Amino acid sequence: MTTDPAVSRRNIDFVSHSDQGGRGDGVQIMVYNDHAYIGHMFSNGVTVMDVRDPKHPKPVNFLPAPPNTWNIHLQTADDLLLVINAANLFAAVTDEKSYYGGSITHAFSGEGRNFSAGLRIFDISDPANPRERSFMPVSGLGLHRIWYVGGPYAYVSAQLEGYTDYIFMIVDVSDPDHPHEVSRWWLPGMWEAGGETPTWDTSKYRYALHHAIVADGIAYGSWRDGGLTLLDVHDPAQPTLLAHRNWCPPFGGGTHSSLPLPDRQLAIVEDEGIADNCADGIKYTWVVDVREPTNPVTISTFPTPNEVDFCAKGSHFGPHNLHENRPGSFQSSETIFTTYQNAGVRVFDVTNPFQPAEIAHYVPPDPETMVDTRPNRPQIIQTCDVFVDRNGLLYVTDYNAGLYILEYNPT
Repeated sequence: MTTDPAVSRRNIDFVSHSDQGGRGDGVQIMVYNDHAYIGHMFSNGVTVMDVRDPKHPKPVNFLPAPPNTWNIHLQTADDLLLVINAANLFAAVTDEKSYYGGSITHAFSGEGRNFSAGLRIFDISDPANPRERSFMPVSGLGLHRIWYVGGPYAYVSAQLEGYTDYIFMIVDVSDPDHPHEVSRWWLPGMWEAGGETPTWDTSKYRYALHHAIVADGIAYGSWRDGGLTLLDVHDPAQPTLLAHRNWCPPFGGGTHSSLPLPDRQLAIVEDEGIADNCADGIKYTWVVDVREPTNPVTISTFPTPNEVDFCAKGSHFGPHNLHENRPGSFQSSETIFTTYQNAGVRVFDVTNPFQPAEIAHYVPPDPETMVDTRPNRPQIIQTCDVFVDRNGLLYVTDYNAGLYILEYNPT
């Protein structure tokens, strides 16, 4: 696609589009050494794309997942590619509520172990040709997401046997050929095998770590219906809780991504929209004051996109992923890039943290074909992840519509 297909846009220009070699579904994307690494929701593997010419991105490799296994999330740093292995839960889903609506362990306890669960590590010193170096297996359903920006430790969410859902784990990857667990932490009540009893209704609420982002020795964890935690991880062997905040209920939960802005002592925290037509309510992106890490305080929310009725548009609407200010990428503590699913990608100015303002957006057209294997899913755009390189190019994925490369051009 060479012409701008935008349904709506402001201060963001179209550069190119790719169907990712016929695998139009994409979840997390990393850009490293002029190559994009894209985890897939339904195509079971990782696509490698040469993006040295952003106007003409081209797929150059595909790393297949083991049978029945998700590779939806990944990280790149220090010439390494870290990829999650987990049970492909959407392959077993007949409706989304069974995935989002309660304990994943209880919902999928009958799944046979016909998948791979753990952490794959690849050498990407030759960026187009990743070479697998090791695999660290785990019990349970596997890993969900990783935070790794180089150095000895990766911070992962892991569903392990005996726990109600995904918990926090620190993995030593200083020897990429022999990664190993250092420590783990969970919300009290999650370790059922240890005799703990959840204090929440596991048939209604899902307390599960989506992932944590680490800055200055603090891990900012997003626990879906369990809210936000700040963990002191200066000693990787002993993560220590500093604070736990949960606004579900009365708000709708689904806390998904928490981006620390350490130079401003703020965090941006997103609650994911997880039901079609806003059946789970309008979800928000919160600005949190973390000057005192033991007492984080919400001080504002981002304005909700409203140029059309996105709830009526269909499929999911609301926050999903944030550009995470990774080393080597575009970094700002005032300009925040985020995806809003059927409302495309959005950019917000938080110069005044008490009054965030939207300053740019891009809404792609609905997908021409569906890759989603789940029955009766609406053919609606679902902008998933955004990675912004240091030049202001946005790499934007979708569950069905392929890769959009865009350029941020503020007025």
